[in-house]
Amino acid sequence: MGIFSAKKTKNQYAKVTTKSKLTLDITESSQWKKCSKCNEIIYNEDLKNNLNVCPKCGNYFPLNAFERIELLIDERTFEEQDITLNSKDFLNFPMYKEKLEESIDKSRMLDAVISGSGKINGIGVNIAVMDFNFMGGSMGSVVGEKVTRILERSLEEKIPAIVVSSSGGARMQEGIVSLMQMAKTSGAVKRLNEAGIPFISVPVNPTTGGVTASFAMLGDVIITEPDALIGFAGPRVIEQTINQKLPKGFQRAEFLLEHGMIDIISERKDLKETIFRVLEKLV
Repeated sequence: MGIFSAKKTKNQYAKVTTKSKLTLDITESSQWKKCSKCNEIIYNEDLKNNLNVCPKCGNYFPLNAFERIELLIDERTFEEQDITLNSKDFLNFPMYKEKLEESIDKSRMLDAVISGSGKINGIGVNIAVMDFNFMGGSMGSVVGEKVTRILERSLEEKIPAIVVSSSGGARMQEGIVSLMQMAKTSGAVKRLNEAGIPFISVPVNPTTGGVTASFAMLGDVIITEPDALIGFAGPRVIEQTINQKLPKGFQRAEFLLEHGMIDIISERKDLKETIFRVLEKLV
């Protein structure tokens, strides 16, 4: 061995796995979305053209309230009502005002529901559509009031009512007033039922808590989308409470249909037509 020779050794550096810059750039761009189910990177325009359904695996991305109304209501027939209703921090709950302002900026809505009247293939309806982007679609005084009002208008006008729910439940920042909305909305559904006016409930992913425990599960017909999570408490909370493993698919749309908790599962592209066919039978 020469005096200038050195024994060759492998570098003992630690290897750090990182996401490629390209993947980071794509997934963080507003032009692309990554499917949480199959990890496919999807161009936003392609996703929108497919009604926010992954073209590779069929996973359902959420729709906001405006997109839902565009999907379900005939073009140029929707008239929004109760536009100016907005939540107040009457309990002086810490950070509630800031969260409201943040949600208004994020969702372009004053609260977690849009309500109004319109037509579905020519049939007049009153409709309320909840949006999970606004504080998790939580139900406070404004949400409860707007849902109740469309039910009462349907009673007065003798036309069907439709509520599309997407919610984490009652809004804790409004305390007992939020809880009261469960009774108020349920009472309005009961009056509609007694008058023989159809009420179609469309709980979509996710619909939980006080919304599930009130009007969302009181429809004459309950329609949802594939794999939607619908329940009161979350699966993990239930498992910890009862100390048992839950069945596969528990609280998902297919499980609920099998056990008689909902009536119809409809693909998103067929949802308007499905509701229309139900309305034809009930009106």
